[in-house]
Amino acid sequence: MRRVDRLIGAPMCALLTFVRRLDDLVLRRSSQGPPKRIAVLKLAEQGATVLAYSALVRATKMVGADNVFFVVFAENRFILDLLEVVPKENVVSIRTDGLVRVVLDTLKALWRLHKEGVDASVDFEFFARSTAILSYLSGARIRAGYHSYFGEGSGRGDLMTQRLVLNPFLHAAEMFQTLVQSLEMPSDAFPGYGHTPPEDLKLPRIKTTDEEVAELEGRLCDELGTDSKPPIVLLNANCGDLLPLRRWAEDRYVELAHRLLETDPEIAIVLTGAPSEAPPAEALAARIGSPRCVSFAGKTTLRQLMVLYDLSEVMVTNDSGPAHYSTLTSVDVVTIFGPETPAVFGARTDRSHLLWAGLACSPCVNAFNDRQSACPRNLCMEAVTVDMVFETVRGVLERRLGQ
Repeated sequence: MRRVDRLIGAPMCALLTFVRRLDDLVLRRSSQGPPKRIAVLKLAEQGATVLAYSALVRATKMVGADNVFFVVFAENRFILDLLEVVPKENVVSIRTDGLVRVVLDTLKALWRLHKEGVDASVDFEFFARSTAILSYLSGARIRAGYHSYFGEGSGRGDLMTQRLVLNPFLHAAEMFQTLVQSLEMPSDAFPGYGHTPPEDLKLPRIKTTDEEVAELEGRLCDELGTDSKPPIVLLNANCGDLLPLRRWAEDRYVELAHRLLETDPEIAIVLTGAPSEAPPAEALAARIGSPRCVSFAGKTTLRQLMVLYDLSEVMVTNDSGPAHYSTLTSVDVVTIFGPETPAVFGARTDRSHLLWAGLACSPCVNAFNDRQSACPRNLCMEAVTVDMVFETVRGVLERRLGQ
């Protein structure tokens, strides 16, 4: 993806920058005036979509929910639908299973934005060239996004009218709100301008049915061989993480599971993960080697996974999608950070427990280096010990179960 973005995206951004400047010179179209219809671009990362909730609410207050559109990869729209802030018919999906489908769906998405008369776009990607290109080709007269002024990030040409500087000390939720707010500012106000404090909104909770709950409870009891559902501790070992530096070692998950099972004879442990993670998750369950530990990796739909979260007491995971979209349920989440920082990406709920060692070399993965690192060993994750995670999980269980 990085190679395609660099080899194809860079010359495309350069070409469109020339077109944009020629267009501005000849037609002199203004980007001033309040927006009427907004398109938000956030193709990937379900967790970031959750963090964008307050920004989306702000956009709907600005122009009305019916006038807000969202462009997203098809596999990521499920979480957007759960948030219930953008109307489902206004979600524009791009399928990624094959180059031909990607191209066709992208063209359809651009046609839809033109048809809907979108006059403002907000690029929630930090420095991806693809969304900058889509933002310009959407026909929006107001285009908000991050700009590489002096090489702070990947150069994306000069396609935005609201050219913001990415602040690495601002929480992601506030970054997204600031981008939306910039639509109401004059384009010559950037990169420096004042803004109103962001809103701190509570996330919505998923609504489960009695039938969904009964089905998942029955499956849990069948897998565990019990008559009733025990207190559940979820372990999301992220065996297939695209950013391996974020992984907490499997040996530590095994040790954590053993200590939890030995300390509390009532609880059960359930491993979660995507279908591609099912084989390594099964192998991890075998290493834990307890009848009170089973793997549900790849055995649920996303909807069923959310119900499973809601039926559980606590989940242990690294900084990944589940750490964020689980906040739409009642489960407590212990999130282990290392190469990225909780100050920017930590979930902001009272059920979120963030563990980060804060080494001098951490965080090393960010938007300015295309989320790449030269680190051969994630000492930052190793510094978060089993003792630290165990004590945090036990504290949650004691509070929730009254132990």
